[in-house]
Amino acid sequence: MEKVRDIMTDDIECCTLLDNVFEVALKMKELNVGAIPIVDQEKIVGMITDRDIVIRGVAEKHPGSTKVEDIMSKELFTVSPDTSSREAAKLMADHQVRRLPVVENGKLVGIVSLGDMAIRKLTDDQAKEALSEISEQNFGDVQH
Repeated sequence: MEKVRDIMTDDIECCTLLDNVFEVALKMKELNVGAIPIVDQEKIVGMITDRDIVIRGVAEKHPGSTKVEDIMSKELFTVSPDTSSREAAKLMADHQVRRLPVVENGKLVGIVSLGDMAIRKLTDDQAKEALSEISEQNFGDVQH
């Protein structure tokens, strides 16, 4: 069975608790990514997404100088490099997340995303299933 280590992205850019929301948004733009892990001494302490910036930042009228820890997601679901891709896809579906930090010995070593799974033939059905469950649950929250 395919492991997370086989499909994860291990060349990841991070920000720290010293960075502000503007700096994180700028890094997202430069890297063309929608999420940045927040680390403290190589240990992941949060994740900030473009959605976090919009919902918890802009919509709540926080300035770009706001500390990342004020709007980042602190409740994280992580996997190890030895987690099966099937388990990772199930965790994503169960918790409605599209990315999972990969942690080994307390240190952030990568990120696995639905996109990583979708480009692998062996896990394509798992990624579709996870995305379908995430999308179904998210569409239920939409107000008309």
